[in-house]
Amino acid sequence: MLEFNFLAIFVASLVPLILGFLWYNPAVFGKAWMKESGMTEEKMKGGNMGVIFGVSFLLSLLLAFFTQVFTIHQFGALGMIGGDPTVDGVLPSFQAFMDDYGTNFRTFKHGAFHGFLTGLFFVLPILAINGLFERNSWKHTFINVGYWTLALTIMGAIVCGWV
Repeated sequence: MLEFNFLAIFVASLVPLILGFLWYNPAVFGKAWMKESGMTEEKMKGGNMGVIFGVSFLLSLLLAFFTQVFTIHQFGALGMIGGDPTVDGVLPSFQAFMDDYGTNFRTFKHGAFHGFLTGLFFVLPILAINGLFERNSWKHTFINVGYWTLALTIMGAIVCGWV
């Protein structure tokens, strides 16, 4: 049975906060992002940072938890049998699969690859569609897509490779 690595999930959930601090720093993409999004220093100071970071961390926990589903293939095998390998009627092929592939593909590299693919094939289309309707520039869209793709790449590496 696959068990959740709650420490890996917790660590992965810190990635968007730490990476955001670096990515949106004025020395990196912060100035360009502020210009493209219409953000001002005054507007930045107007928010409740405790609430913003607290809610962001909770949402990052959800994202880190779900990241396991698209980086760890064994979750797919569990899904094929309905999620509980101990119920009556589960065919022995499930156990044979787990015996053959138990921790295969549970590497940082593999998780990073699937995290990157998630950024490319989920985040890019979603943020680009939003950007088109919000009339955001492509520069703004790519700054945000780059951030989320890198965040998911790192998060995927952590939750998949930390066995």
